[in-house]
Amino acid sequence: MIVLILLSVVICVLTFIYFKGLYNENYWKKRGVKFDNRNKVMGPLWDFLIGEQSMFEILADLYAKYSDEPAVGFGSITSPALYVTDVTNVRYVLQGPMFIDRGVNYLEDDYLADNILFMSGARWKLMRQKMTPLFTSSKLKNMYYIMDKSALDFIDYLNNNPDKREAKDTFNTLNMFCSAAVGAAVFGVSTKSIFDSPFLEMARNAMRSTFQNNIKFALASVAPKLFTALKLRLFKKFEPFFIGAMKQVFRQREQENVKKHDFVDICLSIQKNDVMKNEDGSLEMEPTDELLAAQGFFFFIAGVEPIATTILCTMIEISRHSEIKERLQGEIDLIFDKYNGLLPFDALTELEYLDNVINEALRMYPPISFSTRRCMEDTVLPVGNIKIDKGTTLWLPIYDFHYNPKFFDNPYMFDPDRFSGVKQNNGVLYQPFGFGTRTCIGMRYAKLQVKCSLAHIIHNFELKTVIGEGGMKFGKERIQLRIENVNIEYIPRKINVK
Repeated sequence: MIVLILLSVVICVLTFIYFKGLYNENYWKKRGVKFDNRNKVMGPLWDFLIGEQSMFEILADLYAKYSDEPAVGFGSITSPALYVTDVTNVRYVLQGPMFIDRGVNYLEDDYLADNILFMSGARWKLMRQKMTPLFTSSKLKNMYYIMDKSALDFIDYLNNNPDKREAKDTFNTLNMFCSAAVGAAVFGVSTKSIFDSPFLEMARNAMRSTFQNNIKFALASVAPKLFTALKLRLFKKFEPFFIGAMKQVFRQREQENVKKHDFVDICLSIQKNDVMKNEDGSLEMEPTDELLAAQGFFFFIAGVEPIATTILCTMIEISRHSEIKERLQGEIDLIFDKYNGLLPFDALTELEYLDNVINEALRMYPPISFSTRRCMEDTVLPVGNIKIDKGTTLWLPIYDFHYNPKFFDNPYMFDPDRFSGVKQNNGVLYQPFGFGTRTCIGMRYAKLQVKCSLAHIIHNFELKTVIGEGGMKFGKERIQLRIENVNIEYIPRKINVK
């Protein structure tokens, strides 16, 4: 009996796979779109689940194979899925109001998932509007002294701990630094030690590429309805700690009655004004502690590892190119000399070559390697006249555009001068922080933190890249791009400035 049941289940599954794969292929062929048949039901997500490659590496192979096509369809369990490769089509998607949804489903009681990364429609617009003041020029200027102090503390930490200057565990050390820096500047949470952040392990676990997290990612990507039906939750296990911690911070700030121009101030201001409403009054949202903590959760996990990755990747390329390193050291040393060994906020605008170096590092190593959108109403992509039905999930290249020789000459060469001179606008071709209506809200903060940190590091240390056995490798990540097997040795400099 059991054998018959198992046999029946196997037959049903195989029948579903066959007919679903056939449906997916015919669906896109009827629309004149090429279909990648490597796995007709799960597409590139299957390769990600069973293989060792990062998702962006798998998509890069797909892009190379179909780069002359306006888009390519691939397998998906429920809603249709499309990898959009044409620049005009990508721009149309990222700027179009019908593609405002990122395509991630989450349950109402998955509180930390209810943040501006995953929100859609009017709720997303309202929440982003309320959070945007956190990253204005005046707010960033008020935060800067904390960023600068965090960077100085990091220099002291390296000077006082010679073992941390060795070429080992560089990314985790940077992660500790960024966790504390973001916690202090954005959340106003400080501890006795710059490397004693209570949120660090949580951020690591939330973004860690585990089999369980990868399964959730795959289902959320190719079967969002099934993901919801199974009542899967993305961040439920982090709620007690993070929501509890943010509530404690909120109440403590209320008692202190002190303005720090940070995320907590924004949250308390929103709560003081009671219910949030959009312009036409058609939507109301209650600013509960849980809802505001969810926004803080997003800022934290989006602001720690991506910033640490950018700092690491920039240092890797600086130390591998002696001419670039010497030119950069010269620019930075002169600024420190000009401002009597300090690095005030206004001095950062004078570090133009450092800007170029960071921009080029972000081109070669974008923290987020691709993006996704879900179509909210029927439309047609302009190039190829491709009909897109409501509910279709679209995947959009970032890394692949950055390495396309049609868009960037010698894309595998680290060349900061490609960003020099007249400030060029590469638009959708260059999007380390996204593009269009859902560009990263914390982009300016992230670049400021990276620039300040690198200026202090390069002023105080020579950098030496040490690549492990087997050469540079990328970790198996769902969305992020992370280098493994590469570390930095910090060698104290003897600084001679005039």
